Amino acid sequence: MHDLVRWLGAQLDADTRQASSVHALECDIHAYLQGDLDAVKAAMAMFHEAPGAVCDCGIPARVLRETDTKRRIVARVRDALTEAESPDHLVSRPARVTLLAVEPIAKELATVYADRPGYREEWRP
Repeated sequence: MHDLVRWLGAQLDADTRQASSVHALECDIHAYLQGDLDAVKAAMAMFHEAPGAVCDCGIPARVLRETDTKRRIVARVRDALTEAESPDHLVSRPARVTLLAVEPIAKELATVYADRPGYREEWRP
Protein backbone atom coordinates (compact mmCIF):
# COMPACT_ATOMS: atom_id res chain seq x y z
CA MET A 1 0.00 0.00 0.00
CA HIS A 2 2.89 2.38 0.69
CA ASP A 3 4.07 1.84 -2.91
CA LEU A 4 0.67 2.99 -4.12
CA VAL A 5 0.77 6.08 -1.90
CA ARG A 6 4.26 7.01 -3.15
CA TRP A 7 3.23 6.41 -6.76
CA LEU A 8 0.13 8.58 -6.32
CA GLY A 9 2.33 11.36 -4.93
CA ALA A 10 4.50 11.21 -8.05
CA GLN A 11 1.41 11.42 -10.29
CA LEU A 12 0.16 14.46 -8.39
CA ASP A 13 3.58 16.10 -8.76
CA ALA A 14 3.35 15.52 -12.53
CA ASP A 15 -0.18 16.99 -12.63
CA THR A 16 1.05 20.08 -10.78
CA ARG A 17 3.90 20.56 -13.25
CA GLN A 18 1.55 20.21 -16.23
CA ALA A 19 -1.37 22.28 -14.92
CA SER A 20 -0.35 25.44 -16.77
CA SER A 21 -0.52 23.70 -20.14
CA VAL A 22 -4.15 22.57 -19.79
CA HIS A 23 -6.67 25.06 -21.19
CA ALA A 24 -10.16 25.12 -22.64
CA LEU A 25 -10.18 25.40 -26.42
CA GLU A 26 -11.73 28.86 -26.22
CA CYS A 27 -9.16 30.09 -23.68
CA ASP A 28 -7.45 33.37 -24.54
CA ILE A 29 -4.04 31.70 -24.23
CA HIS A 30 -4.64 30.11 -27.64
CA ALA A 31 -4.86 33.53 -29.27
CA TYR A 32 -1.43 34.38 -27.86
CA LEU A 33 0.01 31.05 -28.92
CA GLN A 34 -0.83 31.67 -32.59
CA GLY A 35 1.97 34.25 -32.86
CA ASP A 36 5.63 33.72 -33.62
CA LEU A 37 7.97 31.86 -31.29
CA ASP A 38 8.89 35.01 -29.34
CA ALA A 39 5.22 35.83 -28.75
CA VAL A 40 4.56 32.26 -27.57
CA LYS A 41 7.51 32.39 -25.16
CA ALA A 42 6.37 35.76 -23.80
CA ALA A 43 2.80 34.54 -23.33
CA MET A 44 3.92 31.41 -21.51
CA ALA A 45 6.28 33.42 -19.29
CA MET A 46 3.44 35.79 -18.43
CA PHE A 47 1.17 32.88 -17.67
CA HIS A 48 3.65 31.26 -15.30
CA GLU A 49 4.23 34.55 -13.47
CA ALA A 50 0.60 35.68 -13.37
CA PRO A 51 -1.83 33.01 -14.62
CA GLY A 52 -4.80 35.37 -14.86
CA ALA A 53 -2.91 37.81 -17.10
CA VAL A 54 -3.17 35.56 -20.14
CA CYS A 55 -5.59 32.80 -19.21
CA ASP A 56 -9.17 33.31 -18.16
CA CYS A 57 -10.52 29.79 -18.68
CA GLY A 58 -9.81 28.77 -15.09
CA ILE A 59 -8.82 25.23 -15.99
CA PRO A 60 -5.17 25.43 -14.84
CA ALA A 61 -6.34 26.84 -11.49
CA ARG A 62 -8.96 24.08 -11.20
CA VAL A 63 -6.36 21.41 -11.99
CA LEU A 64 -4.18 22.82 -9.20
CA ARG A 65 -7.12 22.83 -6.75
CA GLU A 66 -7.99 19.24 -7.67
CA THR A 67 -4.36 18.20 -7.28
CA ASP A 68 -4.15 19.86 -3.86
CA THR A 69 -7.36 18.11 -2.77
CA LYS A 70 -6.10 14.73 -3.95
CA ARG A 71 -2.77 15.40 -2.22
CA ARG A 72 -4.61 16.00 1.09
CA ILE A 73 -6.57 12.77 0.63
CA VAL A 74 -3.37 10.83 -0.10
CA ALA A 75 -1.78 12.37 3.00
CA ARG A 76 -4.71 11.16 5.12
CA VAL A 77 -4.37 7.67 3.63
CA ARG A 78 -0.62 7.71 4.34
CA ASP A 79 -1.19 8.89 7.92
CA ALA A 80 -3.83 6.21 8.51
CA LEU A 81 -1.49 3.53 7.17
CA THR A 82 1.35 4.75 9.36
CA GLU A 83 -0.87 4.79 12.43
CA ALA A 84 -2.38 1.39 11.67
CA GLU A 85 1.07 -0.15 11.25
CA SER A 86 2.53 1.29 14.44
CA PRO A 87 3.32 -1.31 17.13
CA ASP A 88 0.59 0.08 19.41
CA HIS A 89 -2.10 -0.59 16.82
CA LEU A 90 -0.94 -3.78 15.12
CA VAL A 91 -3.43 -6.01 16.88
CA SER A 92 -6.23 -3.56 17.48
CA ARG A 93 -9.51 -3.86 15.66
CA PRO A 94 -9.66 -0.11 14.83
CA ALA A 95 -6.32 -0.38 13.04
CA ARG A 96 -7.61 -3.21 10.83
CA VAL A 97 -10.80 -1.24 10.14
CA THR A 98 -8.71 1.81 9.22
CA LEU A 99 -6.68 -0.22 6.74
CA LEU A 100 -9.84 -1.66 5.22
CA ALA A 101 -11.29 1.83 4.91
CA VAL A 102 -8.34 3.67 3.34
CA GLU A 103 -7.16 1.06 0.86
CA PRO A 104 -10.21 1.39 -1.44
CA ILE A 105 -9.87 5.19 -1.35
CA ALA A 106 -6.26 5.05 -2.52
CA LYS A 107 -7.14 2.52 -5.22
CA GLU A 108 -10.00 4.69 -6.49
CA LEU A 109 -7.68 7.72 -6.72
CA ALA A 110 -5.14 5.62 -8.63
CA THR A 111 -7.66 4.65 -11.33
CA VAL A 112 -7.43 8.19 -12.70
CA TYR A 113 -3.80 7.42 -13.57
CA ALA A 114 -4.23 3.80 -14.73
CA ASP A 115 -2.82 4.69 -18.16
CA ARG A 116 0.47 5.97 -16.73
CA PRO A 117 3.69 4.00 -16.35
CA GLY A 118 4.04 2.22 -13.04
CA TYR A 119 0.33 1.56 -12.47
CA ARG A 120 -0.20 -1.97 -11.17
CA GLU A 121 -3.23 -4.13 -11.89
CA GLU A 122 -3.33 -5.11 -8.21
CA TRP A 123 -4.30 -1.51 -7.45
CA ARG A 124 -7.56 -1.79 -9.40
CA PRO A 125 -10.54 -1.41 -7.08
